[in-house]
Amino acid sequence: MSLPPDHPPLPEPKIGILLINLGTPDAPEVRAVRRYLAEFLSDPRVVEIPAIAWKPILHGLILRTRPRKSAEAYNQVWTNEGSPLAVIARRQAHALREHFDQHVSVHYAMRYGNPGIAAALANMVREGCTRILTAPLYPQYCAATTATANDAVFAALAAMRVQPALRTLPPYYDDALYIEALRANLTRQLNALDFEPERLLLSYHGMPQRTLGLGDPYHCHCQKTARLVSEALRRDVDVAFQSRFGRAKWLEPATDTTLAAYAKNGVTRIAIAAPGFSADCLETLEELGIRGRETFLSSGGKDFALLDCLNDSPESMTMLGRLISRELAGWLPQS
Repeated sequence: MSLPPDHPPLPEPKIGILLINLGTPDAPEVRAVRRYLAEFLSDPRVVEIPAIAWKPILHGLILRTRPRKSAEAYNQVWTNEGSPLAVIARRQAHALREHFDQHVSVHYAMRYGNPGIAAALANMVREGCTRILTAPLYPQYCAATTATANDAVFAALAAMRVQPALRTLPPYYDDALYIEALRANLTRQLNALDFEPERLLLSYHGMPQRTLGLGDPYHCHCQKTARLVSEALRRDVDVAFQSRFGRAKWLEPATDTTLAAYAKNGVTRIAIAAPGFSADCLETLEELGIRGRETFLSSGGKDFALLDCLNDSPESMTMLGRLISRELAGWLPQS
């Protein structure tokens, strides 16, 4: 049936894919970092302290001191193209487009900072996306990552009069596709080293210990990923948690203390990987690659290698293409 002559033009219906990652400041400058941290640390999923107690600490102390230190750290890893996380996110979206035809539109967004989730979804709807899969790129589920990304998606849809159909990518910490991507990617990088690591350390982003008691499955997901990677690589791995913040007890062992203890125990050659991060960022490049290296070498270590995250590697994009195609079953035409 044809449309009336005065009907506004309608875009051709499309399927949309929205890749979501944590976020990054717009520039490695104090003002931009303060704006980013204010949004990030104001999220009640991230800091589970009553706002009446947390806001004076956040605005009276943290946002007055931490942005300068964080800006210095960002300056050490910033590239000519911008923030490493933003650069890799763009490349991931571009590479994923190659897996689908013109009826599938691939975008990316950040939970904090730009491009924001609400703006990305609005753009996708305007271009005709009537069915959207949102894909938080966190292999291991955590309320402070996966859940808050979903919160932002649902809040954006709540403001729409005409909503697209929605699906969300579940965590894939033990999915065979993810484990195989890690096995192939890590094997390739380990084989390219000019030394043989005595230990392989898997460092995950830390969380307060109380989240485990509250029922968050993150710690269990990390441990299962590590076990499956160890089996796939046929070598032992160590597990540690990084990025401690505040005075609360966090998941242990801590990455920095683990690195310092290696040489004291006779381990002087190590490689470190961060399988919980889908893309290299401040926490991998600066915290592990710069400060972690310094901690290990100053404690008596000799050889240190930071392995890349999956990023937009062939292993990563093959995995994401297959994971997402599976979640789009019934939406994509059968091949």
